Amino acid sequence: MNVVVYGATGNAGSEIVKELLRRGHNVTGVARNVEKLKAQPGVTAKTDDLSDAGTIAAVIKGADVVVSAYQPPADNTDKLIDVTRLEIEAVKKAGVPRLVVVGGAGQLEVAPGVTLTKSGHLPEAYIPIAVSHEKASEVLKASSINWTYLAPAAFFVPGERTGKFRLGTKELVTDAKGESRISFADYAIALVDEIEKPKHERAVFSVGY
Repeated sequence: MNVVVYGATGNAGSEIVKELLRRGHNVTGVARNVEKLKAQPGVTAKTDDLSDAGTIAAVIKGADVVVSAYQPPADNTDKLIDVTRLEIEAVKKAGVPRLVVVGGAGQLEVAPGVTLTKSGHLPEAYIPIAVSHEKASEVLKASSINWTYLAPAAFFVPGERTGKFRLGTKELVTDAKGESRISFADYAIALVDEIEKPKHERAVFSVGY
């Protein structure tokens, strides 16, 4: 497949690029600074800042799937919502069949009807990005495109690639100790699995150990 990854130099994006390459896909990595990508064999590097739908459409034209691993600035997390709108518009313009989004855990349920964001357990510093992710997912849900939103575990961290994890739907995935964690590398496996064999089109799903 031809896959375009936005945010390709970030924590999640870089692991998604590696996983796609490992499986033989044609990868275009997009970022504001592409020096890291240029040094990576097999990746076509393109520069873009996700500020214009027409520019995005030109970058993604001909792709089978677009992956958005965009991380908004910490002092303006709502930029994620604007970027999501631009990506939707660009996917329509370019006629790309699918958009897969690296999401947030805040909207996942820790108990029936109680999201992580509203549970009181999420540290105050993480509330703005959690709320922005939730608003962005609502924009996706209201769109007419074919999207998938993969929400990570509460702790989305560096770690080994084990290939052992569990999937959920709207619930936060936790282990036997009640901990919710996933490495960037294992998250990438789950996301690329979904690209190759779609099971959650126009849907949110979750991953964790």
